[in-house]
Amino acid sequence: MAPPVRTQRADAARNRASLLAAAEKVFAEKGHAASVADIAVAAGVAKGTVFRHFATKEDLIASIVCDHLAVLSGAARKFADSSDPGEALLEFLTVAADQRRQHDLTFAQTASDHDPRVVNARTELHESLDVLVGRAREAGVIRADITEADVFLLMCAPVHAVENVADPSPTLWRRYLAIIFDGLRPQGAHPLPHPAPVLP
Repeated sequence: MAPPVRTQRADAARNRASLLAAAEKVFAEKGHAASVADIAVAAGVAKGTVFRHFATKEDLIASIVCDHLAVLSGAARKFADSSDPGEALLEFLTVAADQRRQHDLTFAQTASDHDPRVVNARTELHESLDVLVGRAREAGVIRADITEADVFLLMCAPVHAVENVADPSPTLWRRYLAIIFDGLRPQGAHPLPHPAPVLP
């Protein structure tokens, strides 16, 4: 007797998640040069199994990026209901920096920029983050000239800051997140020398 459809779907979801985790690890080690065969070996499956889930390597990369963007969008929506807009924005930036610390997506950013799914997922993140930034700005907890684009570009900065340290403490990035967040506050602020960029 064939297994129930629900079980088949659960198995497929687990297999997909396992492939994505293996692919992310391989891409982080080898960059875009990593092959589907490399990923199949890391996942302990045949190459054909990878292609059953993902039509191309680019499709696989885009899926990894979309999953991470979805996590950030979900966090932004969750924190948007907070009664403390400043704390909500700080919590979001903490999630974003911690995700960047755990998952280096540098290899994937330019490779997936033109995939419509990635474009849509990034647009959703911009929209969700814009709500958080707008609430924090209206509450006066960040400078009036800070835009969503500014915050988006600063999301990974705490982790980038510690990449030049030979053996950083696992929580050293939090120091730089605190410095960055203090820089967003209106107290003691000086006029910014350049307008905020417009992001795609």
